[in-house]
Amino acid sequence: MSTGKAQQGKDANIYEQVFDAILEQRLIPGTRLSEDKLGQLFGVSRTIVRTVLQRLAFEGVVEIQRHQGAIIARTTAEQARQVFAARKAVELEVVRNACRHISAVQLEHLHALVWEEQEARGQQDHGRALRLSGELHLYLAEYCGNEFLAGFLRSLVSRCSLIIAQYEAADRHSCPPTEHGAILEAIGAGDEALAVKLMAAHIDHIEAKIDVREKTAPPDLSAIFSKTNKEN
Repeated sequence: MSTGKAQQGKDANIYEQVFDAILEQRLIPGTRLSEDKLGQLFGVSRTIVRTVLQRLAFEGVVEIQRHQGAIIARTTAEQARQVFAARKAVELEVVRNACRHISAVQLEHLHALVWEEQEARGQQDHGRALRLSGELHLYLAEYCGNEFLAGFLRSLVSRCSLIIAQYEAADRHSCPPTEHGAILEAIGAGDEALAVKLMAAHIDHIEAKIDVREKTAPPDLSAIFSKTNKEN
């Protein structure tokens, strides 16, 4: 493997670990992402870490501030409203396209993700359930036949995870566990109107989990990534 390809592989691995930590809400808004600390944790140079952080900044989930470095993005209440409005618009178009283009094999894969998500919920593995839920939406977008929608949604899903981490209300219920399966059933049946209706309700339920408040205690980067790196 060439040096360039090796670096790209390291970039992708670190990016996916940070992205997963966002989906699982282990990284919350305001967390400082030190280049030196991440470089030590992943055993890579600051140059590689900087490349990953720049990619995340381009996607809107990291802010790179002069003299302060990178932090996980915070979102205002108005920005949160706009993000969910944008996500709903994209997700509904994803569903419309999926009803026309998804294959039986792809649909089977999505049903398997739903089963894994439900298993994680049953085991009280909240972080894994959140990650699998996010992956379901991302794979559905990938399978819808429009790569640009898939790209837009990746940024919106990660941003929504941060919004929920920042504003989630403990006294509000999560989405019913049957919603994902019902959406897939409608897509599999080619019932575009029903699939769109179910997805719209699903996004509304996700947004209903939040209220305007803020978590201020940043997590420890070592605690987030050390276990993952030992497993890899």
